[in-house]
Amino acid sequence: MDFALTEEQAAIFDMARDFGADRIGPHAHDWEKQGTIPRDLWADVAALGLGGLYVSEDHGGSGLSRLDGVLVFEALSMACPSVAAFLSIHNMCGGMIDKFGSPDTKARWLPGLCSMEKVFSYALTEPGSGSDAAALRTRADRTDGGWRLNGTKAFISGGGYSDAYIAMVRTGAEGPRGISAVIVENGTPGLSFGAPEDKMGWRAQPTAQVQFDDCQIPADNLLGEEGRGFAYAMAGLDGGRLNIAAAALGGAQAALDASLTYMGERRAFGQSLDQFQALQFRLAEMETALQSARIFLRQAAWKLDTGAPDATKFCAMAKLHVTDRAFEVANGCLQLHGGYGYLADYGIEKIVRDLRVHQILEGTNEIMRLIVARAMLAERG
Repeated sequence: MDFALTEEQAAIFDMARDFGADRIGPHAHDWEKQGTIPRDLWADVAALGLGGLYVSEDHGGSGLSRLDGVLVFEALSMACPSVAAFLSIHNMCGGMIDKFGSPDTKARWLPGLCSMEKVFSYALTEPGSGSDAAALRTRADRTDGGWRLNGTKAFISGGGYSDAYIAMVRTGAEGPRGISAVIVENGTPGLSFGAPEDKMGWRAQPTAQVQFDDCQIPADNLLGEEGRGFAYAMAGLDGGRLNIAAAALGGAQAALDASLTYMGERRAFGQSLDQFQALQFRLAEMETALQSARIFLRQAAWKLDTGAPDATKFCAMAKLHVTDRAFEVANGCLQLHGGYGYLADYGIEKIVRDLRVHQILEGTNEIMRLIVARAMLAERG
């Protein structure tokens, strides 16, 4: 088995890492304080082909694999997990449109998405339906001109910031088969937003409720087939979970790299911290955790790329394992920094705050355990 990256994949990783170090990392704390990401960043991101990673070249995308994608988000997250994760959500939307949209839908939305002239957000969760996503209540009723939407989405990254939203709405009966996916442009009458959420982490990206009050959209804003929206949402989440895991991995790697530097410089009891065997053992455990998580993540991405029958199970396992290990490593790095780790100037506390939510979103890690267990029971028969 060959675990090495190809030359092209190594170049993709290096390009994303260098871009993050140059254009994101130096501004991450300021953007966090401002609670937003400057819009002009996205033009530079798109110029590198990172606005439509999973979109075919015919529609302006890069046509990359899921494995290529996890390399991008790991590398970008070494500069800021919050910014990288926001870009991951935009790309998840692009992948859904490219995979499930009609030719007219693709031609209408994908060029602007890939150029990032239009930033996209994903709207599934509601105040009363988080893990039980199939219980969503937002309705879309047919009208002469299309669809009329009523309901509220919660915890939406980019709420009030993004240019368009892929929203999962109920067009039929209860349960997953009554759910469809629609695209709602910012500025549509009846579309409004709640106040920005005051969050523990991911503070650079705005998060707010998205509200529909007799929000009228054209009939051709339906994505794919009516009643297939829940299946589309879950398919999108397979890749989204890989990207969120990759973003956690990159943040944890940045924390470990910073800790290695700090421990070589900080002295206690007459020697640098990196000379204490007990602390060396902790470094070794962290390195082992991240390297094993990286291999597992890339295997899951490969399974999704090849259409393996157990790809969903592996995406769930990777999301569960990588985000748990990454948070543990980042938190351990804060401890190695002692009191300095608690200060914003050293950057470690931000990584810890950012990575905590990776164990919750794109399906909580408890739901990942449920997906894995159900797959195991199905395989048993």
